[in-house]
Parts: sequence; structure tokens; C-alpha cells
Amino acid sequence: MIEISIHFEDGLLRSCFIEGHAKAGPRGKDIICAAVSVLARTAWQVLSARKGVTVLGKAVKRGEFSFEVTACKGEEPFLAGVGAFLTEGLESVVRDYPKNCRVVITNV
Repeated sequence: MIEISIHFEDGLLRSCFIEGHAKAGPRGKDIICAAVSVLARTAWQVLSARKGVTVLGKAVKRGEFSFEVTACKGEEPFLAGVGAFLTEGLESVVRDYPKNCRVVITNV
């Protein structure tokens, strides 16, 4: 099971933590793990490329990935947009494969 936790503050993406494996296919050929990985890595890359946004993250071992986001004033619409992309994409994977992944979204 892939466990995903996305945290928002005032509607702005602040962190994402992903852990586990879907175990729906052979290692390196699991479409569920691939989908989650592509969405998370794309969000990471888009955030990292943006001036005024700082992303700190780690992938300590296979099956783990996390990042935390801080941004300068004025970057709120950007963070909201990347957060919406990431959330919708990951929730779509969960809708298609509810036995293999779960997402918990918090907004404070």
C-alpha cells in the first residue's frame, strides 16, 4: 500500500510525504507506483525551478519520498496551483486503485 499525506496551510501546498509500494506489478513495472512517482517528481521539479520557492526533500530509500515547501510573498497562487495539480492527480490514482494507495489531505 502506498500511503500519501499532503499538507496545506491556508490552501497552499506545504508538504508531501509518500511511503510504501502498491505491489500491483513486478518491481520497476508497477503502473501505480509509476503514476505516483511521476506526479510527485513533477510537482517537485516545478516547485524547485521556481524563483521565490524553496523545496527541501529527501528520498532516503526506495519507496519513500517527501518534500516541504516555503515561498516568498506573492507566490501563493503558484503554490495553490501546484497543490491542486498534485492533489487531483494523486486522488485520481487512488480512485482507480483504492486497494493499492491511499491519500490523506490536511488543511489548516
